[in-house]
Amino acid sequence: MIPARLTGALSLIPGLIVCVAVALAAVAVQVLEVRLFGRGWIDAIVLAILIGAAIRSVWTPPEVLRSGIEFSARTLLEIAVVLLGASVSAATVIAIGPGLLAGTAVVVVLALAISYGIGRLLRLPPRMAVLIACGNAICGNSAIAAVAPVVDAEAKDVSAAIAFTAVLGVAVVLLLPLLGAALQLTDVRYGVLAGLTVYAVPQVLAATLPVGAVANQAGTLIKLVRVLMLGPVCLVLAILMAVRRREGEAVAAPRSGVAIHQLIPWFIIGFLLMMAARSTGLIPAAAVPVMADTAKVLTALSMAALGLSTDARAVARSGVRIAAVVILSLLALLGLALALIYLLALV
Repeated sequence: MIPARLTGALSLIPGLIVCVAVALAAVAVQVLEVRLFGRGWIDAIVLAILIGAAIRSVWTPPEVLRSGIEFSARTLLEIAVVLLGASVSAATVIAIGPGLLAGTAVVVVLALAISYGIGRLLRLPPRMAVLIACGNAICGNSAIAAVAPVVDAEAKDVSAAIAFTAVLGVAVVLLLPLLGAALQLTDVRYGVLAGLTVYAVPQVLAATLPVGAVANQAGTLIKLVRVLMLGPVCLVLAILMAVRRREGEAVAAPRSGVAIHQLIPWFIIGFLLMMAARSTGLIPAAAVPVMADTAKVLTALSMAALGLSTDARAVARSGVRIAAVVILSLLALLGLALALIYLLALV
């Protein structure tokens, strides 16, 4: 007789295989991009969700695949969030300096509030507004993916937020150097601007390396501070969600006492512990790239699963409002970034 746990694990395999196939197709498309254009304009993570959603629009996965797809969409994503914690070092953040460090944190918080406000003003659902706000203010696709399980976001909301944010992220990389030249920003100022506004770390490199090493170093450091904000933001959101759930339960059956695991999801605790381990040297420097690559692979599988769970027609119906929120949120972030640069009188 096969144990129940083993049976449950085996039931995940068919769905996992489908997610792997979609993720591999996304990687193949990205490789083709590089060969044709010299660089990958659309990341494999974004391609995975787009390919998955395209498949879902013409084919509904049967019941035998659903447990594996659901596992990939949630559990693998949570593991990826934990591994992302190893990418952030406190020593790197401290090197930025207290003024710029505090200013970056303030910009992130204000950008979160403004973007969420714009989303609600344009009548987006609260969870969708949270996803876009976090993606805009922190680190694009990674933030959306990390926040999604915290706020119990639906697959279609995650897919839509990532799709629109990804497109705009590419546009920022292309247009930001033109803005820097128009404003006659120094290399340091341009690097800070890129670090505060560009969504993904690889995109920061793409936006700053053509300008110079100084711009690249400044942009990368500021970007890491924004990534660092992901842990506290997820923690706050987790507590708010737990309080809301508890208030709802209290109406039916009041209870006293709340365990820490009920307030903070395990993967947020794992993220913070990994960050602490990296900062204290418990994680060797050589292991960090491996963990980052593993997190990216798991995220790609999760995005493939989310795409396979998404009804593209539902996303298209809300596309105009989402696009408007993403664009307005980015413009607000850009304004905040320029205000900080000139307020601190960076050279």
